[in-house]
Amino acid sequence: MINKVVTSADEAIKDIQDGMTILLGGFGLCGIPENCIAALVKKGVKDLTCVSNNAGVDDFGLGLLLQKRQIRKMISSYVGENAEFERQMLSGELEVDLIPQGTLATRCLAAGYGMPAIFTPAGVGTEIAAGKEVRKFNFNGEEKDYLMEMAFEANFAIVKAWKGDSEGNLIYRHTARNFNPMMAMAGRITIAEVEELVPLGELDPDQIHTPGIYVHRIFQGKDYEKRIEQRTVLV
Repeated sequence: MINKVVTSADEAIKDIQDGMTILLGGFGLCGIPENCIAALVKKGVKDLTCVSNNAGVDDFGLGLLLQKRQIRKMISSYVGENAEFERQMLSGELEVDLIPQGTLATRCLAAGYGMPAIFTPAGVGTEIAAGKEVRKFNFNGEEKDYLMEMAFEANFAIVKAWKGDSEGNLIYRHTARNFNPMMAMAGRITIAEVEELVPLGELDPDQIHTPGIYVHRIFQGKDYEKRIEQRTVLV
């Protein structure tokens, strides 16, 4: 069997080069690959296209890469917590593609399933549809327009799981399941960092969310901060 276990984030991302496209899992700051993001900052790789549900905050998550001007283009759904993102976008320093959250998820799934494109009603008649093909379909007895969106073509997918085994089988916890599983399917090379790495056979097969067939490299991360974007306290 292929040995998928690597010793560190630095080793896992060693062949990520300037100009590549990367899918990064997580929802807000939950379930983001903190160790790999830090390794990318350290490596100094630049001109990246990053596909992520959000863009982190100013001093955490993808915000760390934005601070160093390492991201050329962001493809995201929600970016409202990052002032540096806003500044770079408004100044023209950062190329931005904002897309509906469901479309983001389904374009990942399409890549994982080997489908080149999807058709969705989301975005029809808006700026999102500019320059894209629109077709009319009769679906569930209703004829309407659908927008064609292309599956993501990413050099790497980087995800974070709660537990994983040496073959790359992964289990996520709670909100971390929002985007990590579908992004793990979609990268040409998928890197997984986990809080706990166990030997093959220790995970309950019925609990596995991402089968190891999708994962090429895995390592046990460390020093997770697990930052909370906004804390609400009821008094």
